[in-house]
Amino acid sequence: MTVRTTDTQVTFMQPFILSAFDAWQPAGTYRLVIDEEEISGLSFLAYRRTPTVLHTPAVSVQSSRHQVVEVDPRELTAALDADALAYRPLKD
Repeated sequence: MTVRTTDTQVTFMQPFILSAFDAWQPAGTYRLVIDEEEISGLSFLAYRRTPTVLHTPAVSVQSSRHQVVEVDPRELTAALDADALAYRPLKD
């Protein structure tokens, strides 16, 4: 089975919380890793998302304690969308 990994970053402009965390996380840029496995037996190439994990603390934070937490991708997207809406500067 072929697995592909996307390693990227997401930025929260405000503190946020997801159900995978027991406390609010500070604003910052976080490493996000998404694994997908190939769906075999199809006549075309397709992948299914497997774990989506967020690394804490934020990239810019120097810490000896690091945590990798599996998060719900839909919840993460909703939190990022809410963060973007709340941070949008007011137009004159």
